[in-house]
Amino acid sequence: MTTTVASRPVSPPAGRTPQPRRRNWAPYLLILGAAVVLLLGMGYPVVWQIVTSFQKYGALQQLGGKAPDFVWFDNYIAIVHNGTFWAVTVRSVVFCVVTAAITVVVGVLMALLMTKVPAVVRFVLQIALLLAWAMPVIAAMTVWIWLFDRRRGVVNYLLNLIPGVDVGQFNWIGTTPELFFTVAGIIIVWMSVPFVAFSAYAGLTQVSGEVLEASQLDGAGAWQRFRYVMFPVLKPVIAIVLLLNLIWDLRVFAQITLLQDAGPKSTDYDLLGTYIYKTGVAGFDYGAGAAMSIFVLAITIALSWFYVRSLIKEETS
Repeated sequence: MTTTVASRPVSPPAGRTPQPRRRNWAPYLLILGAAVVLLLGMGYPVVWQIVTSFQKYGALQQLGGKAPDFVWFDNYIAIVHNGTFWAVTVRSVVFCVVTAAITVVVGVLMALLMTKVPAVVRFVLQIALLLAWAMPVIAAMTVWIWLFDRRRGVVNYLLNLIPGVDVGQFNWIGTTPELFFTVAGIIIVWMSVPFVAFSAYAGLTQVSGEVLEASQLDGAGAWQRFRYVMFPVLKPVIAIVLLLNLIWDLRVFAQITLLQDAGPKSTDYDLLGTYIYKTGVAGFDYGAGAAMSIFVLAITIALSWFYVRSLIKEETS
C-alpha cells in the first residue's frame, strides 16, 4: 500500500520577509549595442529620406547653394500622376513575384536533389552553389553579358550549331523589354537559388528518416512524402526565403543597370531601382526620388506584414 504526501509550499522562516527576485539586465545590455547601431545606421537614412520627400531638393541644394524649400506633399502628388512611374511599379512587382517564385521552386528542387545523390556528388554540387552565390555581382554580370553578347556570345554560337537554327547575331538584351527581363530574370534566379537551396537543405535535414521510411512502407509515393512529411517541416523556411527574395528582387538595381549599360537605356527597360536612380540622382530631383523610395519602403513593409502576421497567428495558436 502506497501513500502520497501532498506537497506544501515552503514558507520563509519566521521573521524573515521574502526577497524580490533580481532582474538580470545582461541580455538587455547586450541587445542595446546592436539596437543603437541599427538605429544610427538605418534610422538616419530613413528619416533623411522622409524629410527630403517633402522638399524641393535639386542639384543646387545638393551643392549647398540654397536651402531646400518644403513643398510638403507635392512630390507625392507628382508621382501619383506619373504614368511612367506606375508602369515601372507594376513591371517591378510582376518581375519580383515571378523571379522569387521560380527561385524558391528551383532552390527546393536542388535541396531535394542533394538529399538523394551520393556524398561526393552532393559535395561538388554544394561547392558549385557556394561559388555561384559568393561571386561578386560585377564579375558575374560581366560573364552573363558576354554569354548573351550578340556578336561573340556563347548562347548565339551554340544555337547556330543546331541544324536548321540560324539566329545570326540576335540581340537578346536590346530587342524587346520581354526578352530583356527574361535574361535579367535568369540572372537573378541563378544568383538567388544557392541561398534557397542551402536553407531548404538545412530544413530537410530535420525530417526524420524513420518517418520517411515508414510512410514509404505504407505506400506513400514521392509526392505524398514531400507534401505530408517534408513540406510541413519546410514551410517556415520556404515562407522566410520567399519573403526575402520578394524584397530583394523588388529592389534589384545592379543587375538591371549593368544590363542597360550593355543594351537599351529606355524607361521601358527600367525597374523601380533604376527608375528611382535616374529620377533622383541622374535627374537631380532628390525630392521626387526620395518620395518614390518611401513608396517602395511602404510596399516592402506591406509584403513583410503578411509574414509577421502569420508568425503572430502561429505563436498565439
